[in-house]
Amino acid sequence: MSEFVRRWLGAAVRAGAGAVLPSACALCGGDADAPVCTSCARQFVHGDGARCRCCANPLGAADAGHLCGACLAEVPSYDATVAAADYASPLDQLVLRLKFGGALALAPWCAGALARAVLAAPGFAPPELLCPVPLGPARLAERGYNQALEIARPLSKLLGIALYPALTVRPRDTPAQSSVAPGQRKKNMRHAFLVAPDMLTLVRGRHIGVVDDVMTSGHTLNALAATLKRFGAARVSNMVFARTPPH
Repeated sequence: MSEFVRRWLGAAVRAGAGAVLPSACALCGGDADAPVCTSCARQFVHGDGARCRCCANPLGAADAGHLCGACLAEVPSYDATVAAADYASPLDQLVLRLKFGGALALAPWCAGALARAVLAAPGFAPPELLCPVPLGPARLAERGYNQALEIARPLSKLLGIALYPALTVRPRDTPAQSSVAPGQRKKNMRHAFLVAPDMLTLVRGRHIGVVDDVMTSGHTLNALAATLKRFGAARVSNMVFARTPPH
């Protein structure tokens, strides 16, 4: 059995166990019939507050529906972003458990929160197809799964939008953005992505929805959007579970 298959099976078993055994809320530890109890969901995942319609950073109420100063100064390659929540305590620990701890049972819950945010986003045009942010080959083999794909699968079903897991590829492993100095993150993502050759006809002239767990600086999503547009995409919209607020 390969190392990749071993890790994937281990993650799947952990996810399945969480689905059939009595569960506790991943945030407060109280009894719950879902990964996160209703009380915590209401407290930490909500649609309150205006966000930039392009990058989903928080805005003042008077600026609702507009672009933030950063997007006005340098227009990103993507056209819109919807985020379900802020990447802040305690949700950040939940995301880390999904991303690095094999807690795959959290992915459908994140997808549900994201689907509600997408459907509630004013003026958001639904994409024609979904694409998860791909992992590099070594990181995928090490982790055994792609957390963006694990969110994208149930999100596709909830929104009724076709998912193409192999639409884009990440042919080489780049250093994790969290390990790179902020000023070098854009450079780190240069030439990181490609559209799969057999998927080119799906991209041309289409509105692509890119799914990820967290959006921090936005450089990864911007690089992927730039690649999709270079290969003919008409529009690219990001759908992320959590957005890191600006510091």
